[in-house]
Amino acid sequence: MTTARHLLVVDDEPHIGLVLRPYLEQLGYRVSFARTLDEARTAMRALPPADALLLDLHLPDGSGLDFLRDLRKQGGTARLPVLVLTAEGEDRILREARRLGAALVTKPFSPTKLSQRIAMMFGDIKEGEPE
Repeated sequence: MTTARHLLVVDDEPHIGLVLRPYLEQLGYRVSFARTLDEARTAMRALPPADALLLDLHLPDGSGLDFLRDLRKQGGTARLPVLVLTAEGEDRILREARRLGAALVTKPFSPTKLSQRIAMMFGDIKEGEPE
């Protein structure tokens, strides 16, 4: 029996959790949430670690992009799959997130699009391939 992949969702919008948790759990993921960067840092030290991170860029205590930069400098989390969930439209910021190896989903997004991007992030499906 395989263990469900653990997704850590870092987003300060309460409705994101209300919508995402039941949907992602129905797809077989284990989901936990952090509403601030401080909570995310604490969650990243937990064992077992998250298998992937869904990260908002604008959080109450700082920038998700700075958090992503810090993750990429660390040994164990340097290759952690990251999917940025953002309403950010500034190309410079989106290019930097991609440069740091993150996939992007812009808000608002459909649950189907999100689940497809997560599957792509894990290599379960390839871009353009039906779910």
